Amino acid sequence: MKVSIFVLFWVTIVAASNDDERLPSKCEVCKFLTVELQEALEKTGRSKEVLELGEVLDTGKRRRKIKYNTSETRLTDAVDNICERILQYNVHAERPGSLRYAKGASQTMTTLKNLVHKGVKVDLGMPFELWDEPSVEVSDMKKQCETMLEEYEEVVEDWYFHHQDERLENFLCLNHVLRTSDQECLKEVWKGDMGAKGETDTAENDKSKTENTHDASEL
Repeated sequence: MKVSIFVLFWVTIVAASNDDERLPSKCEVCKFLTVELQEALEKTGRSKEVLELGEVLDTGKRRRKIKYNTSETRLTDAVDNICERILQYNVHAERPGSLRYAKGASQTMTTLKNLVHKGVKVDLGMPFELWDEPSVEVSDMKKQCETMLEEYEEVVEDWYFHHQDERLENFLCLNHVLRTSDQECLKEVWKGDMGAKGETDTAENDKSKTENTHDASEL
């Protein structure tokens, strides 16, 4: 009984924080749009497929051949439904800034599901079957992604055909979409579990101290 009361209280706190949820910023939308598009293009970057363009004329003139990995077709294939991939993201409320958006289940949701499987009653105000549906934030990011992609379609094409030596995130987000004051989220990088990192750093420091002590004893 005590466990149930604690869980309901904790869920109430989580729900209250969700009421204060914010919609994705333009910076965050651009960041994850470029992440997904860059990833989609990298999957086909080494293709050796050759496309034949144009029609064979009565004169017997051959079709023009072009490599798939430099073709407009490759870009079209990558862009197609790219914003649908945003729906694979979840909100990780325990993380700061743009890092709250990531694929995979959040720690909070994983904990709640484990409690349900143990028989604890957890009420999130929706059926258990809907817990994995895209959140309001993620759904809004998808819509913003579609709008941004349509608005900056020519910029993306310019990058693809002439500036692939530059990161898409820099070319699109920094140079065209965002003002300088709105670019902060691009600097945020997920470094994994900081707790585990802290343990590793501590272990390395202890090892270093041990080695220094050993060297001193030899002197």
